[in-house]
Parts: sequence; structure tokens; C-alpha cells
Amino acid sequence: MKKQTKRILRVAFILASLSSLWFVPWILVKAWILPLPDTIQEQLDEAIAHGFDGMIVYVDQAGKPPEFYAAGWHDRKNKIPAYPQALFKIASITKLYVAVATAKLVKDGRLSLDKTLADYFPELVGRIENAGKITLRMMAQHRSGIPNFVDHPDYWKNPPKNKQETLEYALDLPADFEPGEDYGYSNTNYMLISDLIDKVVGYPHQQYIKEEILIPLGLKNTFGSLHEVDIADVMSGYYVGIEEDLKTEYTGLMIATAEDVGIFLRALNDGSVFKEGEQEIYSSIYVYKHTGLLVGYQSIAEYHKDIDTVVIQFNNTTNFDGYDWNLAEIVYNRIVKIVRKHAETRTEN
Repeated sequence: MKKQTKRILRVAFILASLSSLWFVPWILVKAWILPLPDTIQEQLDEAIAHGFDGMIVYVDQAGKPPEFYAAGWHDRKNKIPAYPQALFKIASITKLYVAVATAKLVKDGRLSLDKTLADYFPELVGRIENAGKITLRMMAQHRSGIPNFVDHPDYWKNPPKNKQETLEYALDLPADFEPGEDYGYSNTNYMLISDLIDKVVGYPHQQYIKEEILIPLGLKNTFGSLHEVDIADVMSGYYVGIEEDLKTEYTGLMIATAEDVGIFLRALNDGSVFKEGEQEIYSSIYVYKHTGLLVGYQSIAEYHKDIDTVVIQFNNTTNFDGYDWNLAEIVYNRIVKIVRKHAETRTEN
């Protein structure tokens, strides 16, 4: 990313974070009170009118063929329209895959939820407070108290260039709370768990996830890194007020199509991603839905039990002041309402 763009992003992030405390943008109110459209495509088109550059939605309702929707731009500069099969940076949705991998390794006896951070990473004793009391279970549950590296004030001023630099932003800091005494979402937990999987299996955790999760589910459009794909296939990412395409930033997180995420999420919720004994372990440590947020990328993945439906939503515009995130959630909830309304109509008929 160009230095000038980085400076603009840092200033915008600080100013937007402050300003968002004082007012609720009218567009959020408007998006919430508008009459509900009849179709999902109409809702996506409406969302683009609200200011998103591009959106993708995947709907998998039991008993029906999957539905695919897209609106806006895949690549704004080159005027390439959004399309449902595009690859997307799924950000923290990655944690679901890492948690499944953890459950599998625990069931195999290769990891223990009761062993501590000090047991697995003795080199971090003295650098992460309470390392001798923080268990793998606490890390998986976000109950470790380990600081979130993205909360470090220098993280946005001087973005890390690699994993070690990222970890440094969580080291030598006081704990957020005593281990097991509270909940605090921390990306540091899952970065360490990913490193632990690397150490235990002897090769990258992305490969383990591929072998144990992706291949058995037939997921051929999910990848461990931006380096594994044709960059043209990845949906562009945008930050409000910045013209530059941000798709080449943050290269190490998972990339997937909405369909692949949807198939995985259904398998997670119906248990078919697990072997015997693994789901009980997973249920004790993590959740069955997730959201993702990176500069230029927002995602929501959830299974709705009452209508037996998976809905995945991707949108490629952020500004980190809560505005676009709140707008994305409003749009998502309206899409689910449309799906539910249609399901009720079919039941009545």
C-alpha cells in the first residue's frame, strides 16, 4: 500500500472512530425503515445505492437449489461487475476453520485443551502475562485475557509486515483480565492457535485444514492465502475516500467463494464436518456462526435454524467507523427477512 494511502487511512480511522461516538448517520435509519423489497436482488441493488461498491450473497435453503446474487462492482476501476463466484477475503470467519481443526487434533490426542500457553510456547513466558494459567481452552473461547494485537495504538500507525511483528503488538502488555474470568475477543488467541497447529502437525495449518476439512467437503474454492490464487479472481476491496484497490493487502488470511463458505457452514451446523467425538469438543470451545472484517472487506456467515437456511453475505466497502458495518448488518437482516417471508408463503400454500 502506498505510504500516502496508509497515512490517510490512519487519520481517517482515528477521526471516524471519534466522530462515530456522536451521531448515527441518517443512511442507517433510512436503510432500516425503507419498505422491505420483494426479492433479494432488489435488496442488494438497494444496498449498492446506499454506498457499497459491491456485494455477494449466497442462500442455501434446505430442499431448494442454492441461490446466488451479486450487485455493484467486482473491480471498480476496470468496470468489472460483481459476480457470485468471486473469491473474497473472509477475515475472521477463518477462526471457524481453525476451531474445527483444533477440535479434531484434541480428539486425536495431539492437543490438550487443558495444557497451558506456557506448555506449548515456553518462549512466551514473561512476555504474555499469565502464560502459565492460560489454557488452550481459554484461548479458543476468547477467555484468555491476552490483548488483541489490533488494539495496540501502533498497529494502525505502523502496520506489521509479518506474523512475528503482528505478535509483538500483543506482547509485554498487562492482561485484559485474569484467565477464565471474563470474555474478550482477541485475534491474538487464534493467531497463536494457528501457530500451535503448525507446530503440532509439522506443516502449515492451512494444509491441515485443507486435508481434514476442505477436501472431505469437496471445497475447491477455499484457499489459505492470497498467494495461492489468481489475483484477478479476488473481489476488490475499498475504503471510503480512498481510490486505491486494497485487495493485495493482508495476504495471509483465508480466501473463499460465498458458496464454499456456505457449504462449510452447513456442514459445521449439521455436524457432517466432524468425525465421531469431535463435535462435542467443538461445541465446548467455539460458536457456529461468524463475521469477518478487514480493510475493504466485510462478511457475515450464519445458519438460521428456524428456516433451515444458510445465508452468506460479502461486501467490499469499509470505513471502520461502524457506519458500513452497521449498514451491512441491516442489509443482512433484511435479506433474512425476505427469505423467511418467502418460506412462510410457501408453507401457507
